[in-house]
Amino acid sequence: MTTITLSKSDAAGVKTDAVVIGVVKLGGSVALPAGTESLNAAYGGKLVEVLSGLGATGKAGEVTKVPGPKPGKSATLIAVGLGAAPDGELKTEDLRTAAGTGVRAVKISQSVAFALPTPDAECVRAVAEGALMGRYAFTAYKSSDSSEAPGNLTLLTDLARNKEAKAALERAEVTADAVAQVRDWVNTPPSDLHPVEFAADAVKLGKEYGVKVEVLDEKALAKGGYGGILGVGQGSTNPPRLVRLSYTPRKPVTHLAFVGKGITFDSGGLSLKTSTGMVSMKSDMAGAAAVIGATLAIARLGLPVQVTAYAAMAENMPSGSAARPSDVLTMYGGKTVEVLNTDAEGRLVLGDALVRASEDQPDLIVDVATLTGACVVALGTKVAGAFANTDSARDRVVDAAIAAGESMWPLPIPAEMLEKLKSHSKVADLANITGEAWGGALAAAAFLGDFVAEGIDWVHLDVAGPAFNDGGASGYTPNGGTGYAVRTLVELAASAS
Repeated sequence: MTTITLSKSDAAGVKTDAVVIGVVKLGGSVALPAGTESLNAAYGGKLVEVLSGLGATGKAGEVTKVPGPKPGKSATLIAVGLGAAPDGELKTEDLRTAAGTGVRAVKISQSVAFALPTPDAECVRAVAEGALMGRYAFTAYKSSDSSEAPGNLTLLTDLARNKEAKAALERAEVTADAVAQVRDWVNTPPSDLHPVEFAADAVKLGKEYGVKVEVLDEKALAKGGYGGILGVGQGSTNPPRLVRLSYTPRKPVTHLAFVGKGITFDSGGLSLKTSTGMVSMKSDMAGAAAVIGATLAIARLGLPVQVTAYAAMAENMPSGSAARPSDVLTMYGGKTVEVLNTDAEGRLVLGDALVRASEDQPDLIVDVATLTGACVVALGTKVAGAFANTDSARDRVVDAAIAAGESMWPLPIPAEMLEKLKSHSKVADLANITGEAWGGALAAAAFLGDFVAEGIDWVHLDVAGPAFNDGGASGYTPNGGTGYAVRTLVELAASAS
């Protein structure tokens, strides 16, 4: 496991394999931010000239490697472009990304020191998060190099003994650990992570971190009337689960409920996906993973916020027992849904969980789901869609996302979408699709909103794009599972306290 510490050591003399610094783009040249003075002196005051000579421009994400000032005796210098800072100040996300980029530029076994600007505790947290998340590697199924011990990380800062900085480092460590766990779950092959194993992992971690975990198996789900979860899972030999996590501190300032979609593999059911469309569908449980990971992190940090989380887990498979297009499911709470497309299954498991979460009467419900390809078409692969039943609730979550460094964009829920869902079924209360080729993400959000009790603030996050990275690694984001939404949910709880 990677460890990270704070140190007031001089960047030019610290004992490490590599030192990461930032380089700012300044017109047609580059400039060094504060904290690099001793390093510049070690290069005879000509570090800018050296970097420029090697082609450094300061462009965000650019990496320039420079041999140490004493070859063979001093650390390799990793200069990471920070881009331009029009207002003269770097954003925390710039630092987070730079730290992740820098740590990925060296071997995982190498030790790294970070001499990035840290004028305050928030910047300390950003650098630490970026470094820890950037060092992540999923090697569980590699036949070689899987046992290579990661090198230690050191954050060089004048705030090393500052109380707020130490607290910021702790939060970064806990949050990054939660993100890593979520990434591991998302990256695990679906043959090794069915709902039963996923739920068992939640139980194990709940015991470790003092979070109460209850699991409803298929018999309990049938007894309770959870028709959505059972309907989606009935085609698989691996039975579904509903996992409830609860963290209740003394004198909580508010009560948050998290709901996550946990489809451990989505074949589309009888409305079968294409073969290429199934390749990344092990990630269809990323929402459930995120709410579990965030809840555990909030408990570990001891934040004064009550959290109740529901992870609705099922495997959506085709078989003789699978739900058929035109089947009618009776959801938890009694509402009926005609299933016209079995590949619109996430909303069915979430519907059950949202009704159950509403019974706890939280102040705010946030659901996280890799719900629609339509949201990816609208916003791309790096931005989540944020829907809500009130503007204030949506803004609160989007603000938390911005503070956490996760991209999110508000989207509407037109009133006519729910009417289309209701009118599209002639036999049930509503259909699970509108039958139209457009507005898919909006229709899905409208469907979910119909299962939230009146008077409860609710936000739906469609994370189908950013939850899984099919492209190349960049910054602190690896290939595969990204752990998206964990930081937003932790920030949401922290800002409430």
